[in-house]
Amino acid sequence: MSRSRGKDPEFVHHFEGAQTLDGLLELSGSPCDTEEVLARMRAAHAEGQPHGAVIPTLFEGEPHFPSPEVARRLFQNLLGLWDLVEEGLSVRLEDGPRPPRPKKEKVEPPRPFAPGEPDAEFVEAAWRYLEDDEKGRLRRTHAFENRQDALLGALDAAGLTDEGYGAARHLLFELHAMLELGWPQGLASVDPAQLERPGTETPPVPEALAAYAEEALFEAEQDEEHPLSPEELTQVRTLVRRGLTALWEARKGR
Repeated sequence: MSRSRGKDPEFVHHFEGAQTLDGLLELSGSPCDTEEVLARMRAAHAEGQPHGAVIPTLFEGEPHFPSPEVARRLFQNLLGLWDLVEEGLSVRLEDGPRPPRPKKEKVEPPRPFAPGEPDAEFVEAAWRYLEDDEKGRLRRTHAFENRQDALLGALDAAGLTDEGYGAARHLLFELHAMLELGWPQGLASVDPAQLERPGTETPPVPEALAAYAEEALFEAEQDEEHPLSPEELTQVRTLVRRGLTALWEARKGR
């Protein structure tokens, strides 16, 4: 679920050069560089295809963006480059071959904790795995959104600010992903009513997961740009604790 943060500034097609576009493509998870993009655009234009037939092929699955600004600049540059191709203008790339992108080392997931409980070592390893495995994180984000849609709906209806909603949603996603990493049978959809039941924030859940959630909430409270107010932090903490309990109880085959 997305929340509107106000009207976007003017969107202008503008190709800023190969170096800039290369960086934006890499930040967005594309395996292509500007030279490859240009070749694909020229081939598509020669076949009478629109830019909408080319841009999705630049990504393996859905693109991911570290910020809305990166997404904006990427598409401004891609559409600016397409305009140049469409108008038959020459496009100057950097002289000489570009060095290949360094390959990232394959990150191994932590060993499952099932049929027991996760400890602090597992939580640390799971967090690092989720941070490093970009494609896996995107896949797990989609799984969380699809499987826990009712939970997210209840969270969306809680009346939080954008910052409070973002902190709660991100943290519940991470907890969901950690549990799925450690519990191979997976998780069922949770009952969103558990976010509204008093007392469900205190039942026994793995101490390591509870401690991780508390540390993340402390960081949200201390955030330099958008700290959570004490009142909202209390509400977010209750929702996260209840959500963690619901997710822990949603383990299949327990």
